[in-house]
Amino acid sequence: MSRAPLPLRDDQRLIFALDVPDRVQALEWVDRLGDSVGFYKIGMELLASGEYFQVLEELARRDKRVFVDLKFFDIPATAAAVIKRLSQWPVSYCTIHGWHPAMMEACAAVAGGDMRLLAVTVLTSMGREDLAQMGIDREPVDVVVERALAAKAAGIDGVIASGQEAAPIRAATGSGFSIVCPGIRPGGPVGDDQKRTVGVADAFSDGADAIVVGRPIRLAADPAAAARAIQREIAEALRG
Repeated sequence: MSRAPLPLRDDQRLIFALDVPDRVQALEWVDRLGDSVGFYKIGMELLASGEYFQVLEELARRDKRVFVDLKFFDIPATAAAVIKRLSQWPVSYCTIHGWHPAMMEACAAVAGGDMRLLAVTVLTSMGREDLAQMGIDREPVDVVVERALAAKAAGIDGVIASGQEAAPIRAATGSGFSIVCPGIRPGGPVGDDQKRTVGVADAFSDGADAIVVGRPIRLAADPAAAARAIQREIAEALRG
């Protein structure tokens, strides 16, 4: 059975994608953003540095929440063993792929601590034509909702999915199931590799609990100011 959603302050609903190659650059970003960001996603690029858990521990030491985005996918026993060990670290969110009910059930059974598991539904860089090439001739929204329901049935705490699907996921799963939306573009689409994007207010009005933002902050002339602007937009959306 899914656990209650992660308790989040309003300023923790913005998750910055810390997509950097090493510990030095990661901590430079944390210093640069200061109190404008309280939640960080650390993924595959940093893992390859060999300094992943050093960054994780330092984020926790600075009272930042940590989202481990490594999208685990393996046979149930192997995936569950990873999740069990990871539960011993100060992790708030962790992603696994949402394609295999038995694997999801095994992971949900051993997840501990404050960590909430999020099932990856369909990557935000994928559209219908990408799914068709994988043998799935359906609209992304239909696949996403199906996988969200399967994740909930398996005891997973929530999903990570495009904001375009937040409303149908919320309608299908009800309250108490976490929805975290990456691919957020505050100023609208910018022609990068993300295909299914939405703005900040739309994501929250459609039921998102938190959003993941990377390039719109990282590439801004003043990243901390960009993060604070998004925080203000989140606050307004939540009040609305």
